[in-house]
Amino acid sequence: MAPFDRLLRARIAGQAGLFSRPQALGAGITDDTIAWRVKTGRWVTVHPGVYLTTPGRDDWEMRAVAGLLYVGAPSGLRGASAAFAWGLVPSPPALLEVVVPAQRRGTSKVGLTVVRSRKASERMHPSAWPHRTTVEHTVLDLSMGAGVDRFVSLAARALQRGLASEQTLVDALSGRPNQSHRVLVTEALTDVAAGAESAAERRYINDVERAHGLPEGRRQARAGGLRRRDNEYDTVQVVVEIDGRLAHAGWSAQQRDGLRDREAAKGGRLTVRGYWADVAVTPCSFALDLGGIFRTRGWVETLRPCRRSGCAVAGAQAA
Repeated sequence: MAPFDRLLRARIAGQAGLFSRPQALGAGITDDTIAWRVKTGRWVTVHPGVYLTTPGRDDWEMRAVAGLLYVGAPSGLRGASAAFAWGLVPSPPALLEVVVPAQRRGTSKVGLTVVRSRKASERMHPSAWPHRTTVEHTVLDLSMGAGVDRFVSLAARALQRGLASEQTLVDALSGRPNQSHRVLVTEALTDVAAGAESAAERRYINDVERAHGLPEGRRQARAGGLRRRDNEYDTVQVVVEIDGRLAHAGWSAQQRDGLRDREAAKGGRLTVRGYWADVAVTPCSFALDLGGIFRTRGWVETLRPCRRSGCAVAGAQAA
């Protein structure tokens, strides 16, 4: 490449080794030159009109940028593609998803789907690269058609990493009147902001604690150093830890949990662990158990049956 093509060189460096045909023509490179370099193996055609200057590279970033260059501006990653770019999900999706304004044309192809949206421009992050939807709209896009648990998991991750705030999520939600489970998502935002870090923890707060009149615990209470306790009940000296499906998996996590339990015991606190089935399948029985434990440690209030049919608390009180 000629030394005077500084702009194109800079673009290639920032575009994962890629450039588009319009960019090349704008830098004075002819179609014949492009064809010759492709024929001799110096460059590789990734998509029609999109070329890779470093043959052999095949990572996700390269494929994402290639997709954007193929679709053309304005465009950006959305859905799971944007979520992976933001670090909200651990694995890249098999299908690259790109959003463009509704009036724009864009052709989907194998491995790449183009979505048109009237809100594309306003939901795009102004500076993130590769171009993609904002964290807030990425969370909400991925929650469309899914349960509230999916929203809680993604929103908690975004808040923990400082990528979004409760207010920015509320603002994004306000412009989406058709968002799935809108009322529940709004309620979930309050719980996430208060410290619920997983779907299991939110289910505990709503379906076990609040639904049955248990006292309100302190969420993510500091326990010395960087350790935290999911729910701490100071008046009865009880800690309730909720072990969700992912957050507490693995040997190292079990070791941390054991250390945390022993630290609580040193301070006279009893640690009770609940699991996914306890909060999602049998929340009433879990509440009944906790109520009994709390009473042995000085709690004098009465449990309240919830609206579930066959609530274990109601059954115990009627017995």
